[in-house]
Amino acid sequence: MTKIGIASDHAGYEMKEFLVGYLDAMGYEVHDFGTSSPESADYADYAHPLAEAIEKGEFERGIALCGSGEGMAMTLNKHQGIRAGLAWEPEIASLIRRHNNANIIVLPARFITNDEAVAMLDTYFSARFEGGRHERRIEKMTVPCGGAAGE
Repeated sequence: MTKIGIASDHAGYEMKEFLVGYLDAMGYEVHDFGTSSPESADYADYAHPLAEAIEKGEFERGIALCGSGEGMAMTLNKHQGIRAGLAWEPEIASLIRRHNNANIIVLPARFITNDEAVAMLDTYFSARFEGGRHERRIEKMTVPCGGAAGE
């Protein structure tokens, strides 16, 4: 059984709740980092704990949702051990995993349906990282502490 972390702000709350039920039915062990209601909430409050848990190895992969997906993606990618990719269709969900080894898929809850989200998650979770030339590119993503990339 794969352990999955999931997080959203208020804009992604309803879709998150739907996806937690779907993932549970599919046999995933899901940890919900919040939010716990549709009341206004700041995505960073839920993105950081999800990212930290993945960095610590508590979860192999995660799912994050907000209105456009952009705020979650930007916040998650501040963490050195995170490769969060925004997906809006199944092909993108596959590519962020196959080419970028994304460990978090980010969904734009205000712009997709529950069925589209399920299709993307199914694609994302079944895709495998291809390695090869993509591995070299991923190794160049991390910026060393105190310096710019390439220093």
